Amino acid sequence: MSEIHKPLASSEIIPATGTAARSRSARRTNTRTTILRRRFASGLSQALIYLFLVIMTLFALFPVYYVIQASLNGTQSLYTTTLQLLPNPITLDNYVYAFTKLPVINWFFNTVFVCGLATLIGVIFSMTGAYALSRFRFKGREVSLNLLLALQAFPGLLAITAYYYLLSYLDLLNTAPLVGLAFIYAAGNIVFGCWNIKGYFDTLPVELEQAAMIDGASHTQAFLQVTLPLASPALAASALFMFVGGWNEYALASFVLNANSTNSNLTFILGLYGLQSTYTTPWGYFAASSVIISLPLMLAFLFAQRFFQSGLTIGGVKG
Repeated sequence: MSEIHKPLASSEIIPATGTAARSRSARRTNTRTTILRRRFASGLSQALIYLFLVIMTLFALFPVYYVIQASLNGTQSLYTTTLQLLPNPITLDNYVYAFTKLPVINWFFNTVFVCGLATLIGVIFSMTGAYALSRFRFKGREVSLNLLLALQAFPGLLAITAYYYLLSYLDLLNTAPLVGLAFIYAAGNIVFGCWNIKGYFDTLPVELEQAAMIDGASHTQAFLQVTLPLASPALAASALFMFVGGWNEYALASFVLNANSTNSNLTFILGLYGLQSTYTTPWGYFAASSVIISLPLMLAFLFAQRFFQSGLTIGGVKG
């Protein structure tokens, strides 16, 4: 006879049910533990990232703080043996001296003139050259690009003798040394600007210019009215780098410019260097003049930030 299976008693079912419940409870506990561990790891990683950013920010801001506190120090010393966050007492005498006794305003306008003229020349020639290298295919194009890249690898000081003969031939060393210095800066700016702007032109759809020419625009009009507005971020960034590069340059400026009796014909970097004597350096005057002349450059950078945009051509051409 076949074996007759009897139903299990209730006492025999309870252990299985209890084991399943304990298993589900253990799984929930493990899940919560895993979630907590992940949250802790994520929070710890974010805390380390923020800590790293704070430390790097302090490293970046410390030179600015050091210059400002030196400019407010009336002792003309750069450091002290006592630990103090701010000089005691705080004085504005260094700023008063810079404005009344030093030709800071002349240094500022000379620097703005040289850097502005060099930037203007550099941007004009760079954007036209970059457009030709980006849009046209002609014999010697690749050679020109490689030559520009090779020129950018060499410092401008290697051509200092050539600069001297050129400026002497143009009679700029004696009549208009600031203009001659601007030409030197512009020569280096063109090499940098061509590569930088050419790379941005390559990202702009050529169909936009073709559509403008189909509507009756000439090639020049398409370039000026379509391509250049779209390339404003690259132009602004290149212009800013060109301007800053000349703003802080010393070697070529000291070669071209010769100080007069009041040092009023110098750029600010040469003027600041001229403050030191053989044995002492008035750090308070030096720091105050640096702060005064650096503020306009910071404001110009903040103004130019609105041009640093991307995505201007998104949606310009239907795919």
